[in-house]
Amino acid sequence: MIRVRNISVSITSNNLIGKICNKLKIKKSDIINYNIVKRSIDARDKKNILYVYEIDLEVLNEERILNKCKSNAVFITPNLEYEYKITGDIKLNSQPIVVGSGPAGLFCAYFLAEAGYKPIILERGDRVEERVKRVDEFFDTNKLDINSNVQFGEGGAGTFSDGKLNTLVKDKFNRGRKIFEIFVECGAPKEIMYDAHPHVGTDVLRKVIINLRNKIISMGGEFRFRSLVTDLIINNNKICGVVINNKDKIESNVVVLAIGHSARDTFYMLKKRNIEMKAKAFAVGVRIEHPREMIDKSQYGEFAKILGPASYKLTYKTKSGRGVYSFCMCPGGFVVNASSEEGELSINGMSNYKRNEINSNSAIIVTVNSQDFGNDPMAGIEFQRELEKRAYNIGKGLIPVQLFKDFCNKKISTKFLDIIPNTKGGYNFADLNKIFPEYISSSLKEGINYFGNKIKGFNRDDAVLLGVESRTSSPVIILRDELGEAIEGLYPCGEGAGYAGGITTAAIDGVKTFENIIKKYK
Repeated sequence: MIRVRNISVSITSNNLIGKICNKLKIKKSDIINYNIVKRSIDARDKKNILYVYEIDLEVLNEERILNKCKSNAVFITPNLEYEYKITGDIKLNSQPIVVGSGPAGLFCAYFLAEAGYKPIILERGDRVEERVKRVDEFFDTNKLDINSNVQFGEGGAGTFSDGKLNTLVKDKFNRGRKIFEIFVECGAPKEIMYDAHPHVGTDVLRKVIINLRNKIISMGGEFRFRSLVTDLIINNNKICGVVINNKDKIESNVVVLAIGHSARDTFYMLKKRNIEMKAKAFAVGVRIEHPREMIDKSQYGEFAKILGPASYKLTYKTKSGRGVYSFCMCPGGFVVNASSEEGELSINGMSNYKRNEINSNSAIIVTVNSQDFGNDPMAGIEFQRELEKRAYNIGKGLIPVQLFKDFCNKKISTKFLDIIPNTKGGYNFADLNKIFPEYISSSLKEGINYFGNKIKGFNRDDAVLLGVESRTSSPVIILRDELGEAIEGLYPCGEGAGYAGGITTAAIDGVKTFENIIKKYK
């Protein structure tokens, strides 16, 4: 099979086959079959927007075509299979424990189950079905369940997001492709296999997570919900098991920590148990909402209705050297109250599969590091908490909102103009400047005004800002050795441990952790 790259086709044309034939100098009859490997959009020329394809082809006279097409864009299709071998020589006498059922935990558990290890998956929150009910109740009543919310529960924080699956990770072992194949088997749309910016949407992702759970159970895995790991059982610097809900014990000499970036109580427990950690840089800021139609037209011009909801990615370095950038952009989505601790408030973005809500939103965030909050491993957590307490207080328990012009003038808004917030959870007008140190507020203003040069209207007076976006990534990193262990048998992985950022990279790190386990245990 031949792989062909860089096939450009107008979005108004259906002449993909013709373009392939022209590139390879072959006839249509020479093509036996083809499969789209990747599809991206080239929107640099708004009057001639292109789909750019990467295609796998089964053709007649393959060797002749390869000899004729001397180009880096035409080559033999590489092996696409994900393969693993169990090579460990230590007998695993107990079921491995996976703490957390976000993407890292679920995919580590999936492969452990497939390989016959019968993992026990411990999740502090609810299964998806109950979790959705509790989160919807929180949006309606503002009564928070600290163990089952937007951050905690089956599927992890990504279950209430856009379900974005794009990643910059180089995937020479095809882990990511295998993960996508499993997603599709569990109900995700097939186009995630080739779209350059694949997404599932929170509505579809919930169904995928349920099907993935059932697959793991069918292969011997066991799920235990409402099971918060409150302590580790350690003997001679080796993991021996865990304590659940301060009372029940499960013994095991393999424990995977896939706890997510918001498991602050667990991080403190790990510190108490002398598990080595260090503070990690992250970013904080606000969400900004614009009309979806404005963003779509800015990105796609007259073709916006053909191409649908548009994304953007923006970066800027302030005069003081701070990085400001867009993060977790949600076309046609909601801003959601993503709080997980009483008296503190954080937000996130969420879109359904169709991305057809009236506003598009994105986090606009500013980088912070240990020079801002200190070197103690827990310093970043406390920095987040302080911002979230301020957000909760100025919003009177609800999401604080402010028009961009008023944010620049440190004035509390009194009414919306053309843009009405599209939120899950209530909101109140407030001055978002009171959440941040001055260096963050000024960086946000400078960055948003600069982004107005990139997307017309981005810095419009009535753009709606919402706070606070504080959970962009884990504020700590749990140190692990070349075998993936923090201490013998304890495997930190995923976004919470500081080794991933997003659904796909977390899932890939979960698969890597599975591989580390089977290299050691039989």
